[in-house]
Amino acid sequence: MRSGISTKLTLIVPAFMMSMAGASDPMGRSESSAERIAEPLKEARIEIYKARRELLLFSGQEEVRRYRVGLGFAPEAQKEREGDGATPEGSYLVVVKNPQSSYYRSLGLNYPNREDGTRGLRSGMISEAENEEIDRAHERGLRPPWDTALGGEIYIHGRGSATDWTLGCVALEDADMKELYAATAVGTQVVIRP
Repeated sequence: MRSGISTKLTLIVPAFMMSMAGASDPMGRSESSAERIAEPLKEARIEIYKARRELLLFSGQEEVRRYRVGLGFAPEAQKEREGDGATPEGSYLVVVKNPQSSYYRSLGLNYPNREDGTRGLRSGMISEAENEEIDRAHERGLRPPWDTALGGEIYIHGRGSATDWTLGCVALEDADMKELYAATAVGTQVVIRP
């Protein structure tokens, strides 16, 4: 009889421990999935929700991580011009990866994109030639001109997510940025929502 209880406990305890491994941490990651990602994900995709200060990382349709983010010092606004402190909203691509960034590591986005260029041309902020250069970069998935009145050099980078402190970039904690950097490649889609 005693060996029967021992056998049952042997089966129950491991099952209980396995169910506990799925407990969530504050950012929605389960302990079993909290192993750091060390290589590019298949079909990596990023969604950023400004109001929630949250970045979601996907592999195909599966959400694999959530990270807290800090934004520009004017976080609610849609980026319109150089120096406005706003983080842009729209659909972008990672066009640059910098492993030796001043902000730990960074992923450069193709802001301004085609829609941003059209808006800038309509409002008279950029010239037709600048808009055409933005269009060409967009078509090829390359870095657009970052020296127009629309601003540029929008990155996802490290150095902290506790506050909205950047000039328009998206900031993560360094450990999270290390993982995100490893998980993504040039060409990764990034959607930034209000």
